[in-house]
Amino acid sequence: MSNVAVVGGGAAGMIAAIAAAENGHKVTLYEHNEKLGKKLFITGKGRCNVTNASDIDEIFNNIVTNSKFLYSSIYTFTNDMVMDFFEKDGLKLKVERGNRVFPASDHSSDVIKVLEKRLKKSGVTVKLNTNVERLLWDDSGIKGIVAENKDIMADAVIMATGGLSYKSTGSDGSGFKMVTGAGHSTSEFSPALVPITIEEDYPKEMQGVSLKNIEVEILNGKKKIYSAFGEMLFTHFGVTGPVILSASSKIIKHLKNGNLTLKIDLKPALTEEQLDTRILRDFKENINRDFKNSLDGLLPKKMIEPIIRYSGIPFDKKVNVITREERRNLVKAFKEFTMTINGIRGYDEAIITHGGVTVKEINPATMESKLIKGLYFAGEMIDVDALTGGYNLQIAWSTGYLAGTSVV
Repeated sequence: MSNVAVVGGGAAGMIAAIAAAENGHKVTLYEHNEKLGKKLFITGKGRCNVTNASDIDEIFNNIVTNSKFLYSSIYTFTNDMVMDFFEKDGLKLKVERGNRVFPASDHSSDVIKVLEKRLKKSGVTVKLNTNVERLLWDDSGIKGIVAENKDIMADAVIMATGGLSYKSTGSDGSGFKMVTGAGHSTSEFSPALVPITIEEDYPKEMQGVSLKNIEVEILNGKKKIYSAFGEMLFTHFGVTGPVILSASSKIIKHLKNGNLTLKIDLKPALTEEQLDTRILRDFKENINRDFKNSLDGLLPKKMIEPIIRYSGIPFDKKVNVITREERRNLVKAFKEFTMTINGIRGYDEAIITHGGVTVKEINPATMESKLIKGLYFAGEMIDVDALTGGYNLQIAWSTGYLAGTSVV
């Protein structure tokens, strides 16, 4: 039996502590907040997107950074196993659009309750309101941690302190300082799964408008680097929503040197010819009205003026004198509404952090440090991240479980 210290009481830390304890080790979980799972509580808008029910290939297709590194961990604790873990402890789950898995109750607190119950059952000692300051180690390996100015000996330490996003939940980067102080290196950090900022004023004019069943593309010059179908929302600074948050993780490496544009197809179900036919039909019903009053059936009210301005057609022009060329421009405005991307929002609005402990310094088969024997990593501390849809929590469960079961 080993004495194991788990630093961080989020998803990865809790599952790591449970796995280690159920493997016969004496485990203490240290959390500097007053309760466990603070970030887990707010994920999925408080509903907690536990995992994704797609097949394993689809899971890997949605991992943006270092997917190959995660083969061992995800195959060790798959999405099916995650669902089985929670359901066996009495949590009913449901699968929604995009194979997203949620608790049937829609309450993230129910997910946390299962984990807390399992921690107690497996004999894990939980220390809340406890600040871990640094690691104790020497050339032979890990020796323990320093917490509240006291040396605490441990045979193994699992670091699961999260990234840099949502600092109010405890993800303040302190874990990275501890491990870099022990000789590990980290990749460059940036917010991920975060809203995108737009140069033009169009989003500000359309603030609050939510769009469903649209298609977006992001181009770096003429090269398409992302496309998706789904939902988005206009804000005072730019755009957000599921397809945009996922896009942000794809564009991070292009932002510094890229000339990025966002192209929105407002009517992807219609070809240009079909859309033109639909517009003509609406025009016939509004034949003597001003052009600006003829688009209520096609657009939310707040979008009408910006789209008209984008099309270049005069607002007060009568419908009955709109030319074929002008109508073609209107169709293009619907199918290729294009804006300039000038950045992303900060960590306070980011769901996760891009970057972390370099994967070359971690054994993918165990999550153990290659530099310090007995030091393990889990969750957002590692340089891995994925798109929205439950994939990032799957990474947390899988890496945490593998770290916990690998302690020897």
